[in-house]
Amino acid sequence: MAYGVVVLDKVHAMNIDALNRTAKSSALIENGMVFALSGKETGAGETEMWTVVQPATGANLTHLWMAYSPEIVDTNAQYRGLDPDPRNFAHAIGDPISCFKPQIGDIITLTDDVITGTKSTNTFVVATNGDYQLNWGASAVSGLSLKLLGTTYISIGLGSIGTQRVTAYQFEVVAIA
Repeated sequence: MAYGVVVLDKVHAMNIDALNRTAKSSALIENGMVFALSGKETGAGETEMWTVVQPATGANLTHLWMAYSPEIVDTNAQYRGLDPDPRNFAHAIGDPISCFKPQIGDIITLTDDVITGTKSTNTFVVATNGDYQLNWGASAVSGLSLKLLGTTYISIGLGSIGTQRVTAYQFEVVAIA
C-alpha cells in the first residue's frame, strides 16, 4: 500500500511558526491527512505535543491541520532511512507528527494515495465527517476545501532506471472554516 506524499509549494506555515505544531494520534496518519487538534498532551515530556482528533461535523471539521513530516521510512521497526520511497512512510500510532494549519491561498500538491473518492469531473477536495483523508467533491464546503489547479507529478528517486513519476494534483486552499 502506498501512503500519501505532500509537497508544500507555497504555504503561509513556512514563515509563521504559530501555524506549525507537533501532534500525536491514536490512529495511523499519512502525510496529507487532515485532523483537528483538541489540546495539549499531558504525559511526561509531551507538554509541547497536541492531541489529534478525527474530523467531525461541527467544530472539528473547520480550522483543520495537515500532517507533513520528513519521509524517513522505518524498516523492520529497527532501521531508519534504508527505504528511499516516501510512499512507504506513515506516522505510526503514538509517534510525533509534524503538522501545519493550511491557510487560504496556500498551494499544496498531493498524491492520489491520500485522497478518497473519484476524481471524475470533481474539482475540489474537501474535509468530511469521520475521515482523515480529503475527499473529491464538486464544490467547496464550509470547512477545509482545496480547489484543483491542475494535474502534475512528483518525481520519486528510487535509484532505478524505470519511471520515477507519480501522478499528483496541485491545489489551492479556498476555505478553512
